[in-house]
Amino acid sequence: GSRAFESQPNVVLVICESFSMYKSSMSGNPLNSTPYFNQMCNEGIFFERCFSPSFGTARGIFATITGIPDVQLSIFSTQNEESVNQRTIINDFNGYDKFYFIGGRSQFNNFKGLVSNINNLHVYEEGSYKAQKLNVWGISDKNLFLEANDVLSKQDKPFFAIIQTADNHRPFDIPEEDKDFARDLITNEDLQKYGFESLKEYHAFAYTDYCIKKFMEAAKNSPHFNNTIFVFTGDHGVEGNATAIYPEAWTEQRLADEHVPLLFYAPALLSPQKRTETVSQIDILPTIAGMMQQPYLNTTLGRDVLDSNKKENAAFIVYHAPGWIGVVNDDYFFRKNIRFQK
Repeated sequence: GSRAFESQPNVVLVICESFSMYKSSMSGNPLNSTPYFNQMCNEGIFFERCFSPSFGTARGIFATITGIPDVQLSIFSTQNEESVNQRTIINDFNGYDKFYFIGGRSQFNNFKGLVSNINNLHVYEEGSYKAQKLNVWGISDKNLFLEANDVLSKQDKPFFAIIQTADNHRPFDIPEEDKDFARDLITNEDLQKYGFESLKEYHAFAYTDYCIKKFMEAAKNSPHFNNTIFVFTGDHGVEGNATAIYPEAWTEQRLADEHVPLLFYAPALLSPQKRTETVSQIDILPTIAGMMQQPYLNTTLGRDVLDSNKKENAAFIVYHAPGWIGVVNDDYFFRKNIRFQK
């Protein structure tokens, strides 16, 4: 339950690159790639069955911000000028300053066009930061988090910020400067068994956890921390062998491609809950607005998943390449092949 939402809490929505549930510690994966985040999940409202409607970063960001699944076949909705302009519940947060932080260029996949649906948005991207860029994706996630936290720490009005990470992605670079990041050695046999394609991929996944830890340690020393709701999810999951963790359907039917963690974290405001029902990325903004007792017009296809009157938990999934379209609920995955003609 909420305690003091008259306090107009800030919101920091973190969309983590390739934050695949079965590869994380929250799934019980013995390789324990995300121990810090796993501990945070015990201290917040954690949904262990959240799905992105499709695979692909631009599609995941579109679904999260607009609340509408991106079902366009050959290009992303962000790149189509007829679909990029959408309402977003973020604009219903009256009196809030809005921020978007990305380590690289916001022009990529036209993220800039999508986030420009948010009124009076402050965009921070490659060129806005003190840190040097790490690679094609811009500055490192750690530096992105720390610089975003510096900006947010100076705000005197309530804010709604989106932070979009990128390092858990090929080429899986980890900055030389992060000497305290422990690179655990894991045998190829164990990597294969528990769903990782390489040690490099595992380290990049574990680096996400390291970066979130650095971010939260900095945030805890910031004036806004006790009145901020941090929301973490993945832009999408990752394919691979999830059979050591979940029933075979998750691998065979490719549910692991869209399965992501969803955490609402605000120790001073939210009592911990472990939620097992099926939810979707499109539910994130209605849930944040509902949680804050913020009046909003819901033009998304999502809903407030903490509303005690909700019935029938389900998430829509579209898998573009073979033309699969489906719905996953608490017990089943219903799938149809509509054989898209791309």
